[in-house]
Amino acid sequence: MKLKKYTVAGLAVSTLMLALLGCQKHESPAESAGKEIDKTTQKVGEQIEKAGDKIQDTANGDKK
Repeated sequence: MKLKKYTVAGLAVSTLMLALLGCQKHESPAESAGKEIDKTTQKVGEQIEKAGDKIQDTANGDKK
């Protein structure tokens, strides 16, 4: 009896997981492009921050 309960529970969980995976929202091309723009903007911001730190260090007389 326990084996039957575990089997039914396992099948129910598996079915639920498959249903949830099938319902995932797919990105539109605009959404994908927006994410890429966000990543690029983040990288550019980090590079600008590094450059600002180097300028500040140079102005303070620190050399790296």
